[in-house]
Amino acid sequence: MAWMFVLGNCIGCGKPFSFNAERVPSVVVRGEREPICRECVERANPLREKNGLAPIVILPGAYEAGEVA
Repeated sequence: MAWMFVLGNCIGCGKPFSFNAERVPSVVVRGEREPICRECVERANPLREKNGLAPIVILPGAYEAGEVA
């Protein structure tokens, strides 16, 4: 059994963070999906809900290593 995580920069704040590439929340920027850190999601969700948008969902394990088959 092997485990994998990705290290990348948050599209919101630019901070480096680790994540599971298959589960991390992301947004499309210039045609590419870009990851968002937990802090930026938690900061954005109240504003999204206030504006009638659905909150960004953080899937379980989004910021943890993922099992590789």
